[in-house]
Amino acid sequence: MLEIGKKTDMEYQEDFEMPENPTKLLPMRLIHNYCCLPVVINENGKLCLVTPWPPSEIMNRWVFAVSGKKPLWSLGSPEKISRAITENFGIGADSLDESDLEEDGDDEAQDDLEDQNAAIIRFVNEVIQRAIVDRATDIHFEPHKDTLQIRYRIDGQLVPVRVPDNLRSFQDAIISRIKIMSGINISEKRRPQGGRITFSQGQSDLDIRVSTLPTLYGESISLRLLNEKSQPLSMQELGLLGDDEINIVSVLEKPHGIVLVTGPTGSGKSTSLTAFIRRIHKPERRIMTVEDPVEYEVAGINQTQVNSEIGFTFASALREILRQDPDVIMVGEIRDRETADIAIRASLTGHLVLSTLHTNDAPGAITRLIDMEIEPFLIASSVEMVIAQRLVRRLCKECAKPTVKTEREIIASLALLETVESEIIHKDKVLQAVGCPQCQNLGYRGRVGIFELMRMSDPIHSLVIKSASAPDIREVALKEGMSTLQGSGWNQIKRGLTTIEEVIRYADGFVGEENTEEILSGGL
Repeated sequence: MLEIGKKTDMEYQEDFEMPENPTKLLPMRLIHNYCCLPVVINENGKLCLVTPWPPSEIMNRWVFAVSGKKPLWSLGSPEKISRAITENFGIGADSLDESDLEEDGDDEAQDDLEDQNAAIIRFVNEVIQRAIVDRATDIHFEPHKDTLQIRYRIDGQLVPVRVPDNLRSFQDAIISRIKIMSGINISEKRRPQGGRITFSQGQSDLDIRVSTLPTLYGESISLRLLNEKSQPLSMQELGLLGDDEINIVSVLEKPHGIVLVTGPTGSGKSTSLTAFIRRIHKPERRIMTVEDPVEYEVAGINQTQVNSEIGFTFASALREILRQDPDVIMVGEIRDRETADIAIRASLTGHLVLSTLHTNDAPGAITRLIDMEIEPFLIASSVEMVIAQRLVRRLCKECAKPTVKTEREIIASLALLETVESEIIHKDKVLQAVGCPQCQNLGYRGRVGIFELMRMSDPIHSLVIKSASAPDIREVALKEGMSTLQGSGWNQIKRGLTTIEEVIRYADGFVGEENTEEILSGGL
């Protein structure tokens, strides 16, 4: 870009700001068509504009004809210009211009309809493409009384998307377009529906799961983005530190037993299981998985996915897998008693079983299995380890800076993280989020795991057989050396990977929300 500037004698602008209402200087369609930003009218009466490429004579004439001002051009980053246009006008604003809704004569009606259909197609594609660029895992189209809201889930957080002011006018057309893409009945608006889209991006395809739900002001649509080419992570990339990794691998190397990974939806449980089976994959081990759906393809491993429409559930799949002579079985989720019973009995008959449960912490997995009416002695005999995990946002490397928290505030945070006060010696390693263009001004980019590891021991076995409560099991497990989410989170803070606020937010500490702010401010 700088080389182009030198050759054309044009100034390069690294940073620029658009006026509050740029369409007063240039029409929106002209801004989009030529990808140029009006910045300001200078003291000489010229209109200053930023463009990613040298302007043509046609561009000069158009700008002068429309604005009445002689243009003064500067070069700017194509990415920054594109993002600035989206942030100011909304995504797809050029496609959904007000003129697309204008009524013309009968002779032009068919052409207008085709133009509007093409505009809707471009808009939906642009929303998906932007989500891919921003690393979103979900896209939500949410109809309200006066607006159609679009939000991306990025690094576990919902981020509103700037949309054109007139988007509500196109709501039905947008929803119909998504239904057509996903093979859903467009005339059925009273019932929830599900479908899938295969979205081509370059040389790879993106699998998108679509869900519709009737709401007060129209159908809400959620898109889950599943990249078929996603690369599974290693155990180190998950965020596991040396001792925890060694502890987990020692259990995974056992010939039988069950290892459970717990946490809420979206906490990375399936990603961890995939990392585990990659770690222990050997030519002499037959590994089979049943998932919903298959999120990562792993070479050399037999993977299948459930299909409820034909009755192929986790339980039925597990029964068939046991006839396939497996050494290691990965079950995507234990959802019911039947699946739990088969999984545990499989682990007792010479198979290593890996699976997930929806519980908040590691001890809670034991009581969850008891609630499923699994015999306590079977649980005690089969479960080798329970791993609870969360995903916290990873600090943006470009803009993170040392925290402004005082020593007193950090000590108060250590108490909340159940960490000894002597750890204050690491206060200089504590960073805070800032925000920059690289991270969409969020201060975070990507996520990293924090983990709680509970390895079964004789004292814990005794409690399980007695159907003890989760708090009682937790108390003994801590004495036995169980690592906690809070402690793991503090280690990631010391590594400069995340912040105190993120860990406290996700680690489910024992301090109520009403006290958290007071503790973080050093009030307790």
